[in-house]
Amino acid sequence: MSINTTITDKKYKKLSLQVSLTGLSFCAFDTLNNTILSVKEIHFDTFHKATKIEELFGDAFRDNPELKDSYDEILVIHNNNLSTFVPEPLFDENFLGSYLQYNTKVFDTDFFAFDEIQNYQMNAVYIPYVNINNFFIDQFGSFDYKHANSILVTKILDASKNNDDKKMIVNFNPGHFEIVVVQNQKLLLFNSFDYQTPEDFLYYLLFTAEQLNMNPENFKLELLGTISEEDDFYQLAFKYIRNVSLFDVSNLQKNNSFSTAQNQKHFILFQS
Repeated sequence: MSINTTITDKKYKKLSLQVSLTGLSFCAFDTLNNTILSVKEIHFDTFHKATKIEELFGDAFRDNPELKDSYDEILVIHNNNLSTFVPEPLFDENFLGSYLQYNTKVFDTDFFAFDEIQNYQMNAVYIPYVNINNFFIDQFGSFDYKHANSILVTKILDASKNNDDKKMIVNFNPGHFEIVVVQNQKLLLFNSFDYQTPEDFLYYLLFTAEQLNMNPENFKLELLGTISEEDDFYQLAFKYIRNVSLFDVSNLQKNNSFSTAQNQKHFILFQS
């Protein structure tokens, strides 16, 4: 869905919202100057599990009037671990659910969507939050939506150009993380894992590396998202994998005034 405006109506502002069941983050863009005007993060109170998700989003809209400003474009980014990537030759829009059944539990009542990954001949297939989309229809009327991993993988592939070494990038979210392995703009592996402890994290890292014949003494591991060098997760990975670092966001940072940590945390949102 898209919003139609005339030149006289144009605000030169875009709103991107990254949504999950634990909260949302959003930022406003000045599209004329290609700058980020503001960013905010809202965490839902996990103790109130009986509360409907629509009510929590309703509270966020009530408490943040900038969400009700006028925008030329509105993009809703669904952030969950219910997604996979399908090469174009194997893709059939009529069988979206079949691609997800191998890595997540799917039901007949699920609604499936897909994003075309331009320039890389593949599609991201995923289950969006239908109830959250319905809430936004009431708020905005029309908007575009896509999956967070569509943006994540595209930007990581772009950054791997002319690099013939296999590289593993991990994007941290509360409760789950994504492993992306790339080599010179080729996606070698994508998977999402639930975790609770640093040991969970390390197990999946080393298992994935073993499957792809990546030697922990040699390959580069770069970490992104809600993680820092002081975290137990980072420190444990550093014990077992020689080349560990945070993902380089210096190019992204040139376009905004936010810190390196904020650019890593909001890597997907800032490039939406």
